[in-house]
Amino acid sequence: MSRVNLAIIGGGLVGASLALALQAGAKARGWKIVLIEPFAPGDSFQPSYDARSSALSFGARQIYQRLGLWQAISRRAEPIKQIHVSDRGRFSTARLSAMEEGVPALGYVVENAWLGQCLWQGLDKDVISWRCPAEVTRLEPLEGGYRLTLNDETTLECDLAVLADGGRSGLREQLGIGIKHRPYNQSALIANITPSEAHNGMAFERFTDDGPMALLPLPDNRCALIWTRQGMDAQRLADLDERSFLSELQGVFGYRLGTLKQVGARHLYPLSLVEAEEQVRPHLVVLGNAAHSLHPIAGQGFNLSLRDAQALADALLDSEQVPGDFAVLQAYRERQRLDQNLTVGFSDQVTRLFGSKLPLLSVGRNLGLLGLDLLPPAKRWFARQAMGLGTRPDA
Repeated sequence: MSRVNLAIIGGGLVGASLALALQAGAKARGWKIVLIEPFAPGDSFQPSYDARSSALSFGARQIYQRLGLWQAISRRAEPIKQIHVSDRGRFSTARLSAMEEGVPALGYVVENAWLGQCLWQGLDKDVISWRCPAEVTRLEPLEGGYRLTLNDETTLECDLAVLADGGRSGLREQLGIGIKHRPYNQSALIANITPSEAHNGMAFERFTDDGPMALLPLPDNRCALIWTRQGMDAQRLADLDERSFLSELQGVFGYRLGTLKQVGARHLYPLSLVEAEEQVRPHLVVLGNAAHSLHPIAGQGFNLSLRDAQALADALLDSEQVPGDFAVLQAYRERQRLDQNLTVGFSDQVTRLFGSKLPLLSVGRNLGLLGLDLLPPAKRWFARQAMGLGTRPDA
């Protein structure tokens, strides 16, 4: 049996980002950190037309700059220079511009495989060790920490266990941590699209009576499509042949990017808002999608988790206590409470407002978009939310 200071359960984008945020301070303190991950990262980046992507806010860029990784990430990060927001069948639209906000981009779209590769290559092996492929099957609280049992029957003890194992965390359930679950009765259809015209860094958010959709700019003039529809209708769209699918998508999106020429593999994900009822216990933190899973249309989920990871790292490194001290973890939770409440509320309310077919709400959102485009303070607030700066008065 061995013991480490921190065990991060889940070596995906959130877990790896936390390890990176901790490693310099951990090295100075002599801490040992282990990342436990069931899927081994690839040895090299393999470009793929169908690669899944994440929208990084401008605030996320600032975090990765602080960690010394942005130069590498930016090599395949497509900047979002403008966001065009519209409501199908209604006259009002809103535009957000990086130039108006005085930033180089409102956000960036990065393929997950590339982002993961940059994160894993940035890890210091003298501080961060891997158990991979490996899975934690049991977590037991001890005096001063946790004991982890892995699927090869080995055990490991730690001062602090961080659950970053995704929205369907079995360990969260095993520990009796309840969740608040609000289904949207929608599924997200995810695919990459090639239009005939250049996207020029424009992202599109389009709301329809059948659900919201987004087209985000990718390298090589591709666009990442997120199209939310009711469950059976989403499955119908996923099953269409390519020509029929593109025709239906064109009818909903229009010709802002010319003709939609190609669609890659289509994937469906049922959507709901999930929040853990506890995010900290003595010697335990719940992080990432295990703590909160958001609707993807507003692009806020990963960015919120990244801010949580940075705040947790700061709290641990600013303290003289051993990792896992409950007072330190409670202070981290309180620090992030406002950010989480605002971001979850913003994402949820936008989704519900723009997904409603009620006539009064339809009129209200139409006027809201018009007001957003005409009133600088409202537009500024919306832009700051989109950039991940909504709770930072100094930014």
